[in-house]
Amino acid sequence: MMLPDFNTIHFRNPEFLWLLILIPAMVFYFWQVKRFKRPRIRISSTEVFRHYRPTLRQRLINLPIVLRVIAVALMIVALARPQSSSKASNVKTEGISVVLALDISSSMLAEDFRPNRIEAAKKVALDFIDGRPNDLIGLVIFSGESFTQCPLTSDHAVLKNLIKSVKPGMVKDGTAIGDGLATAIDRVRESPTKSKVVVLITDGVNNSGSIPPLTAGEIGKTFGVRIYSVGVGTRGMAPYPQKTIFGIQYQNVEVQIDEELLTKVADATDGRYYRAVNNKRLEAIFDEIDKLEKSKIEVTEFKRYTEEYLPFAVLAFLLFAVEIILRYTWLRSLP
Repeated sequence: MMLPDFNTIHFRNPEFLWLLILIPAMVFYFWQVKRFKRPRIRISSTEVFRHYRPTLRQRLINLPIVLRVIAVALMIVALARPQSSSKASNVKTEGISVVLALDISSSMLAEDFRPNRIEAAKKVALDFIDGRPNDLIGLVIFSGESFTQCPLTSDHAVLKNLIKSVKPGMVKDGTAIGDGLATAIDRVRESPTKSKVVVLITDGVNNSGSIPPLTAGEIGKTFGVRIYSVGVGTRGMAPYPQKTIFGIQYQNVEVQIDEELLTKVADATDGRYYRAVNNKRLEAIFDEIDKLEKSKIEVTEFKRYTEEYLPFAVLAFLLFAVEIILRYTWLRSLP
């Protein structure tokens, strides 16, 4: 009879385990009894016993005591009613749909972030995706116009590769915030999930495109899409690299973000506007959005308990039996 897996054991009556403190007392008692019952013979010299070697029986003379102590400990464990448990669970996950709308205008090359705004935004986007394995996530990029770089997908490996390949200059320059939002909303509005979210990342002022940002926000509200808008850029001036005949030279340019507009767009859909002025703040913003838009996970757990005291009781009985047999046969000692 095999003993149970101790990783899944718990005790129904753990108060009986307190009796295990009697084990050291038993050991001490038997040691004292053995000590005082030890025969004492006076001899003139021990030279005659110099080459004497104890027999196997003499070496095992204390075995009955050891067996009794172990048997008592096993009986105490059996009284505590050890039980093993097996668990079964039904896990129901409900992901959400998220479209990242990323500004790839040339101003995103400004280096007030490290190494620059667009690379910092791509990094936090990749980390955001890693933390949401149950969600459908897509990518829309925009500058002077917008297009879908990746539709909603659960294949996050493909999505991440597409994000890594994004760079300014893929479409004509400008900042068409309204068009980027409208494209993202159109991608997410027919998603089967209950929660639909657009995360807009931009560093400028709407200056191109055919759809006003506020109109895009109203469209999002109509379709139940929540918008989180993130303004990326320091306050004041930012270093911007420019190509010249002498190589790359830096020019400080004024950071202009239409925070009022981005706030109105987010508020219209019960979302929020955030301002990121450095890499650390940008990471914190995405962490907050991640916490606000958690997937729903419903876990129903079942446990079944099995009594496991019998192996302990049987083993204790066998040890008692072996101890009695040895005590009164092979290991019998005379007083």
